[in-house]
Amino acid sequence: MAALELEGKIKQKLSRQSGQSSRGAWEKQEFILEYQDGNYPADVMVTAFGSDKVADLDRYQVGDAVKVSFNLRAREYNGRWYNDVRLWKISPAGQNTAVQAPAPQAPAPGIDDMPADIPENDLPF
Repeated sequence: MAALELEGKIKQKLSRQSGQSSRGAWEKQEFILEYQDGNYPADVMVTAFGSDKVADLDRYQVGDAVKVSFNLRAREYNGRWYNDVRLWKISPAGQNTAVQAPAPQAPAPGIDDMPADIPENDLPF
């Protein structure tokens, strides 16, 4: 699956939530990201789930331009379906990640690079 990313500005940060589940303590914070959808602005609610992701979100304030990478999930509850836009990375908008040049590769082997035929190494299949 291709990476899902949006650039926009943080429009609103909602209250931090925490609790206890059978798998341990959890923490999340949702925020509203305003982004350009063609000629018009659009909003999406993004969830920072886990103390590490909430700490990443804490570095940004309302009005900051950010780039968010996220996963989409859906879940069913009482016959209704709900979408979840789950943050996995947030960084300042416009920040280009350094693209490394590919390492030089050896040329593909040619016919002259193949080992000579040795009859005793011949496989029966």
